[in-house]
Amino acid sequence: MLLAIDNGNTNVKFALVNAAGDIVHRWRIATDTRRTADEYAVWLHQLLRMNGHERSDVTAVVIATVVPRALHNLQMLSEKYFGTTAFIAGRAPLEWGIALKVDEPRALGADRAVNAIAAQTLSRQDKIVISFGTATTFDHIGSDGSYMGGSIAPGINLSLDALYNAAAMLPRIAIEPPPNDSVIGRDTVSQMQIGIYWGYVAMIEGLLDRMKAEIGTPVTVIATGGLAVLFQQHSHLFDIVEPDLTLRGIAQLYQNRDISE
Repeated sequence: MLLAIDNGNTNVKFALVNAAGDIVHRWRIATDTRRTADEYAVWLHQLLRMNGHERSDVTAVVIATVVPRALHNLQMLSEKYFGTTAFIAGRAPLEWGIALKVDEPRALGADRAVNAIAAQTLSRQDKIVISFGTATTFDHIGSDGSYMGGSIAPGINLSLDALYNAAAMLPRIAIEPPPNDSVIGRDTVSQMQIGIYWGYVAMIEGLLDRMKAEIGTPVTVIATGGLAVLFQQHSHLFDIVEPDLTLRGIAQLYQNRDISE
């Protein structure tokens, strides 16, 4: 089986993927560039055993990372504990295989590239992928699967942390939808929830409207990332919610290599 690793700024996500490309199990751990291959191995080995698997079940490893400093230890994890040299998403022999129609294609994050690959398997028309992570990204994927560009906004966690850290009298609150649709809060906590949540909904609506108008053709809107479920109740915003889009893109990238060979 394939071990797909999505190394993000906040979390490292691991997924065990079978030969059919289905995610069998998934786990996550906080991103820490100091975490060694041995530490990853102890944690991951226990999870594998708990789910009825052994290290020997992993026959290939693919890493997609936006944290270069963490890559070496993940590569060591693959070599030392799974006995295989990890493939790195975007590098030979796992080049993206899609056109990157932007001014700086080398600067495109691996997560956004594999999201584009996975999105193409979900819709053959133009797509907008919204990824809710450390940053909130909006990406336009063409009907042919090309990456056309996008935008980057602060993630909802970053916004909430900035508000808490910069305003001495504001409490730290959980990220959750307000209890009703009112945008007039009666206490500090409800006012913060309203500002963060409905402010993000307004941003999503506004950027989607502008992107759709600029694209000018029918668009499928796909939401992903750990916080996508927060906005899932607003079904008018998204056509598809796929929390595992990045991991599925990594698996698809590996399958594409098999097909090309």
